[in-house]
Amino acid sequence: MSEELIRFLENQDESVSAMLVQNIGDELTDILVAALEEALDVLAAGELPTTLH
Repeated sequence: MSEELIRFLENQDESVSAMLVQNIGDELTDILVAALEEALDVLAAGELPTTLH
């Protein structure tokens, strides 16, 4: 993994931890739902290769 990706993931972990500590569950749920909807849109659009490994 690249250094940039590792830093991005670490920042995401810190952001989620901060939200949990601040008890901002609703906002976190909204973010997760939006990410899931986006992932499902990608799957529905058939943008993935036919073979997954």
